[in-house]
Amino acid sequence: MTIMRSTVKHILHCCFLVTIIIIAEIYSGAIRIDENSFITIDPREAYGDIWCAALYFLRLLTLLTLPQVLFNFCGLIFYNAFPDKVVLKGSPLLAPFICIRVVTRGDFPDLVKTNVMRNMNLCLDTGLENFLVEVVTDKALNLPKHRRIREVVVPKQYKTKSGALFKSRALQYCLEDSVNILNNNDWIVHLDEETLLTENSIRGIINFVLDGKHQFGQGLITYANENVVNWLTTLADSYRVSDDMGKLRFQFKFFHKPFFSWKGSYVVSQVAAERDVSFDNGIDGSIAEDCYFAMRAFSMGYTFNFIDGEMYEKSPFTLLDFIQQRKRWLQGILLVVHSKGVPHKYKSLLCLSIYSWVTMPLSASNIIFAALYPIPCPQFFDVICTFIAAVNIYMYIFGVIKSFSVYRFGLAKFILCAAGAVCTIPINVIIENIAVVWGLFGKKHKFYVVQKDIRPLVTV
Repeated sequence: MTIMRSTVKHILHCCFLVTIIIIAEIYSGAIRIDENSFITIDPREAYGDIWCAALYFLRLLTLLTLPQVLFNFCGLIFYNAFPDKVVLKGSPLLAPFICIRVVTRGDFPDLVKTNVMRNMNLCLDTGLENFLVEVVTDKALNLPKHRRIREVVVPKQYKTKSGALFKSRALQYCLEDSVNILNNNDWIVHLDEETLLTENSIRGIINFVLDGKHQFGQGLITYANENVVNWLTTLADSYRVSDDMGKLRFQFKFFHKPFFSWKGSYVVSQVAAERDVSFDNGIDGSIAEDCYFAMRAFSMGYTFNFIDGEMYEKSPFTLLDFIQQRKRWLQGILLVVHSKGVPHKYKSLLCLSIYSWVTMPLSASNIIFAALYPIPCPQFFDVICTFIAAVNIYMYIFGVIKSFSVYRFGLAKFILCAAGAVCTIPINVIIENIAVVWGLFGKKHKFYVVQKDIRPLVTV
């Protein structure tokens, strides 16, 4: 019965996605039912050669996003978007040793302590026995003494061979022979300090490590769980949820390669492989250390897989933090695609993806210029552009469907959230454009850490 309900949900979701695409194609005129919808003007005569070339150039920029849109579409269509509860494929007692590693600067000690105890107790409740929770911090947190908890303080004088900074430096410190206590066949689950495990994610991780076919894995993270601090940023992050279920899942399940990189949290890696790839990647690998690591592992021939089960995080609490977060991602990924440390053939799709982001202020201007200065284009081109827009809009809706529970919020509030996610798209486009401009012209090589502990905000 549960499997049938899951399949029905997936079929309805596929129908909904295809319907939105068809409606968008007809409404935009890409599928031309009326012959009068054809643009018959001569753009060179109407706008001049220079402005005509500029308009076509802006329109062509839209195609930079096509590869990742296709990956998102395939991931959402070809794999069940509403999988059932994760079922263990083997006994947790037989699972190899797992180290749940949390990296923090130590700015939010109460948050770290609370989440460490919560995650540890959940692992025990799920039946996991061979595990340790390890917190790597720049500042001593004085965590409770427990045989399953290890606190590692990174010395201020510690320097890596390549001069890696920030989170990369802390992660590399754990891999040093004098610090590492793990065997090559053990596994590491990397979490951010605010990341919360779920029973499904623990079961998914156990299944992944028991399978042992791939050295790296990652799963879904959602952002609307428990208390929602900022509705605008949470609804904007619904796109990231769809991105996990679409692009990330498709590249890992079908190709087992990180063509478009991955996230820095909910990372599962085998110790031997992680030490081989290493986080000692200089300044190029210090701003978006997750991206550099994934592309380097890709170039070294390691394989990846998608892990069933979701984890919980919070979206940034303020718009400024949201913009700063995006700015750091953009700057970090640009360093990766321009770095000589990763061969170009392994990062070609990532390059298209980041430059579709960099050129967002230009491509977004098509919304205005297409109305003010219409230009004739081949029909297949209009169909592709509309397909890109429709899939991106649906990803916000699907992200809400995956993040918000009807049982928890009620049908009326659930529908309002879905509508709100679509309504926030223009705001999100503006925010992303600000992040792009700030990232390109602002200060580089800065690792901004967003506010993660809600309690100081409540006190204020």
